[in-house]
Amino acid sequence: MNVSCFGFRILVDFASLVIALSITKRKDYNKNLNVKPGTKMARIWSRTNCAFDKSGRGRCQTGDCGGLLQCQAYGSPPNTLAEYALNQFGNKDFFDISLVDGFNVPMEFSPTSNGCTRGIKCAQDIKTQCPNELKAPGGCHNPCTVYKTDKYCCNSGRCGPTNLSKFFKDRCRDAYSYPKDDPTSTFTCPGGTNYKVVFCP
Repeated sequence: MNVSCFGFRILVDFASLVIALSITKRKDYNKNLNVKPGTKMARIWSRTNCAFDKSGRGRCQTGDCGGLLQCQAYGSPPNTLAEYALNQFGNKDFFDISLVDGFNVPMEFSPTSNGCTRGIKCAQDIKTQCPNELKAPGGCHNPCTVYKTDKYCCNSGRCGPTNLSKFFKDRCRDAYSYPKDDPTSTFTCPGGTNYKVVFCP
């Protein structure tokens, strides 16, 4: 699918929240999302190649939510994730782009207020370069999804980068490429900052 750009803003009025948006071919689609007061964390991802009936039942090729139009839980891999935790330690927001659930579309996640200017971007189309063993319809799996071993999933709490995680890191240096990739992949802004997420920047 040739995915066009799609974006929306997270406006802080900022209960855990799940947001999944279906990619459309509309280049001009922008949406403001007012997150409820008290929201502490959420993840945002795109769903691609979706078809739903009038009752809201159907399927997406990537990021599917158990066949539901309105997600009740996290989407199925592969999907590029924007994750945030608001008003945490020291009244800071923490945000990241994660490829730990794989990759389906390029993404940008950037602050838009409070003088916070350091945004993050994963702009490469990793699908076209994906190693054969990680290829998935519409995306590229993370090795944890494929192999389900401690080496890739960090189940024991101790692991490091692998050749396959480095494949992701080399293409999106600011994104999480494996579960313990915190030092190079978590970014902060003052609490109360507004953000924008753009798919296919």
